[in-house]
Amino acid sequence: MTNVPPPKPNRKGPPPSAETVLHNLAQLPSSGLKPLNFRVSPEFHREFKTFAATQGRSMVEVLHEAFDLVREKHR
Repeated sequence: MTNVPPPKPNRKGPPPSAETVLHNLAQLPSSGLKPLNFRVSPEFHREFKTFAATQGRSMVEVLHEAFDLVREKHR
């Protein structure tokens, strides 16, 4: 005789209702911000982050100011 194990119980539960699925597809409200990804050397990152911290500002604030200065220089 072969020992056949009993089937495992379904632990996932019942599927979601159609209303739940449709609600789940709604987009989350946008924060108005977009990610900006680029790579820099570890040395530049450390210097940039240290500079921002010593100024009591975020790295994003420093980047915005730097971009504004460069943009004004090249107009």
